[in-house]
Amino acid sequence: MGVDITVLMADWSWLGRVPPRERLPRLRDAWYADETGLWDHDAPAVEGEWVWPRGEGGACFAVYEFRRTLGSFKPHFWAGERWESVRGHADPLVRADVDAVLSGLFWSGPDYEVEPLNADHDFFGDDPRTAYGLLVARSPGGVRELAATWERLSPRLEGLRGDFTEYAAAPDGWIPDFDAFSSLLEGWGHVVTEAARRGWGMVGLSE
Repeated sequence: MGVDITVLMADWSWLGRVPPRERLPRLRDAWYADETGLWDHDAPAVEGEWVWPRGEGGACFAVYEFRRTLGSFKPHFWAGERWESVRGHADPLVRADVDAVLSGLFWSGPDYEVEPLNADHDFFGDDPRTAYGLLVARSPGGVRELAATWERLSPRLEGLRGDFTEYAAAPDGWIPDFDAFSSLLEGWGHVVTEAARRGWGMVGLSE
């Protein structure tokens, strides 16, 4: 569980100009490019904001900095674990939407019954060597579906506070309370909403 995650939105048409197995390397090369990439960016990253690269690929992708995660995948993993503790007590409609959002991003479902790799991963080819480190991949169509679900869920999320506090709170954990859980979901909601607005896809890469 020492994995970090970097979440990006990207222009699928820009990535689609190269063969599938070259798409992740193209994204990584632009991300790490000297002078124009994101790796040694002069300005510090701001939590809850997008970081845009400089140079030729600057209009084609951006990285989102989640609040209070330090770039770690652990908060995302534990959000899924906390949800499993509370989902049986949630309103069925809210439960269905949280299930859809989380399983569409990083959660394997109750009892790990949801296959974490989805058809959108095929955009990056089927060679595990070139797709190494790909944790999440959603096409523009998949992003639109998630954004629509998030729009429906967002105003009802607060209704989970009482049940979360009773059944899922863990003061010493990465997701200790409902505020941490909702903040993480709101970050993902921001990612899919902005990517959908642009007609872009979304990827989550491990480091």
